[in-house]
Amino acid sequence: MPINKQRVIISVTNDLVTDQRVHKIVISLIRLGYDIILVGRILPNSLSINRTYPTKRLKLFFNTGFLFYAEYNIRLFFYLLFNSANIYLSNDLDTLPANYIASIIKRKKLVYDSHEYFTEVPELINRKNVKWFWETIERFMLPNIQYAYTVCQSIADIYYQKYGIKMSVIRNIPLCNISQIKSKKLLLNLKNSNIILYQGSLNIGRGIEQMIDAMQYIEEATFVIIGDGDNKDAIVSKIKNCKYNERIILVGRLPFNEIFSYTKLASIGISLEENLGLNYYYSLPNKFFDYIRAEVPILASRLPEIEKIINNYKIGCFIDNHNPKHIAEKIKYMLNKIHSGSGWDENLKKASKELCWENEELVLESIFKSKF
Repeated sequence: MPINKQRVIISVTNDLVTDQRVHKIVISLIRLGYDIILVGRILPNSLSINRTYPTKRLKLFFNTGFLFYAEYNIRLFFYLLFNSANIYLSNDLDTLPANYIASIIKRKKLVYDSHEYFTEVPELINRKNVKWFWETIERFMLPNIQYAYTVCQSIADIYYQKYGIKMSVIRNIPLCNISQIKSKKLLLNLKNSNIILYQGSLNIGRGIEQMIDAMQYIEEATFVIIGDGDNKDAIVSKIKNCKYNERIILVGRLPFNEIFSYTKLASIGISLEENLGLNYYYSLPNKFFDYIRAEVPILASRLPEIEKIINNYKIGCFIDNHNPKHIAEKIKYMLNKIHSGSGWDENLKKASKELCWENEELVLESIFKSKF
């Protein structure tokens, strides 16, 4: 524990409600003896938050596009400039400009947490000018960052090859003892006891639409979707227009401490990301570890980081393509295996015990305690 209590200002561009990774980082740093302020933004539809640590949510004029990122970084920069701190912790490339410039001006330590391979997200792949802008920021700033970590070894390897920056790996794994409250929206009296669950961002390339189409072939299950995102309207429209929509439930957005009460009800958790660029290809989604913590078998795409863990622990199956009939066949196979008693119970118990935040926290501790 630091001799003198140091303050860390942690910044993200989201509204803090569903960001489990950042919340766990905050709790871990508080446990290590740091004083924390978490900065995000507030949206018109943001849920209220009640945390045991100080938070600041910036209210912006612009909430999407270039003007949003510009306004957020300008406001964040002045917040950092006029508030005392010893260390800045920047989450992802979209908070880095403000943190990087402020750290130079105020001569403060800067730590960078890369939640994803930002310049390869699907939203940027076909937008050459926007992609070039973020790549320019990345090329200019990342090689000068001394302390950094990311979510998986594959992304760490890419950044080392590109910029010579050595990133530690801190995966977004749930706590062994999850602090949770029962959701007020908890599903009761479903016609089908078999729940196929997707939880996370409703963005393109997550396999949600294909899973909706697959439900026409799966009469013995209900597909439950938890989350919000840029593709929500398209998903809502697709559900509304299908003839079997009574077996598809869109719960919407929930605080992260309520989601686990749903996860535990699931028969199968899906992680069906399409290979839409390197960010998805090397992804290790939050929901993937949430399923494991709840001891729910997983149906997943064959992406390298996910495949390693499923094969290592033998806790689920893979799809070979995103054809809805193929997905339905895999779901039915898994349900039959679960109901026959030859499922993945013991393997999931082992994985849930070993894959917990308390182990990842040791990496965070080594970065902060040994460097600052």
